[in-house]
Amino acid sequence: MLKTSERLLQLLSLLQVRPFWVGRDLAERFAVSTRTIRADIERLRELGYPIESTPGVAGGYRLGAGAALPPLLLDDDEAVAVAVGLSTAADGSIADLEEASVRALAKLHQVLPSHLRHRIRTLQSTVVPVPFHGSAVDADVLLTLASACRDAVQLRFDYRSHSDAESRRLVEPYRLALRAGRWYLLAFDLDRDGWRTFRVDRITPRMPTGRRFTPRELPSEGVADHVDRGVASAPWEYRARIVILAPASVVEERMPRAAGAVTPVDDATCVLETGSDDPAALLRYLSMLDLDFSVADTPALAAEARRLSERFARAAASAP
Repeated sequence: MLKTSERLLQLLSLLQVRPFWVGRDLAERFAVSTRTIRADIERLRELGYPIESTPGVAGGYRLGAGAALPPLLLDDDEAVAVAVGLSTAADGSIADLEEASVRALAKLHQVLPSHLRHRIRTLQSTVVPVPFHGSAVDADVLLTLASACRDAVQLRFDYRSHSDAESRRLVEPYRLALRAGRWYLLAFDLDRDGWRTFRVDRITPRMPTGRRFTPRELPSEGVADHVDRGVASAPWEYRARIVILAPASVVEERMPRAAGAVTPVDDATCVLETGSDDPAALLRYLSMLDLDFSVADTPALAAEARRLSERFARAAASAP
């Protein structure tokens, strides 16, 4: 039989991973009487843990919300997962969270056993973080959106578009997505009667939120694919419709989904609809596909292609 102190720790751990435990199930799990479980619960309450109980044959216990965060009991894999998550959260994509993540990670390191510290240091020494250089998301805005998604509550917000145009939106929020260091909200726009993807750093919520709604079926292609497609169709300064002399399946294998929409024309040709703020950058990206393509429908891109081809021709002519 476990010692009382060991049993108390395991009991607290169980209460943290399940919202409700029947008293007799706990007694059977520890091979003790229900009276012993009641005594253990009382000891935990004396230590400051807000444990609620319900009477009766099917009565049991749940860990309530207290005024302070109780100590968390983590197994090895959970501790490593938390450490990796904190390291990721320190990338600066959420405003004012970087310093708190570093502090929490330092506290975790202090209490980890040596073998876990070694595992985490191995990860940290071999993984090179790429700093986030975009606009950081306000943590309060992120929590507001997450709460609206969870509670199925309509959301009003001011939105700043890619071209800095301001608009007011009324949406049904469904999911938050983190993609390439940026946060996006997938929502059904009630005024435009369709699914839309919004960058969270461009959202300013208006309070109070709207009324509750009955959730719709999510887009058929899935949340991740829909967000990718929404990002790819952002209102770039330069829009391009490019004919690529290769099957659509080959192009899709060589480029990320968010780069644009690929539509097959025939077995040897497809059309890529994409965009960029810089036509030269788009041409450099297209050249990395190592496929023949045509830019006849996009004058700005065609002019840039001529300029670059002349530069390459001069470079080739100067070679011995």
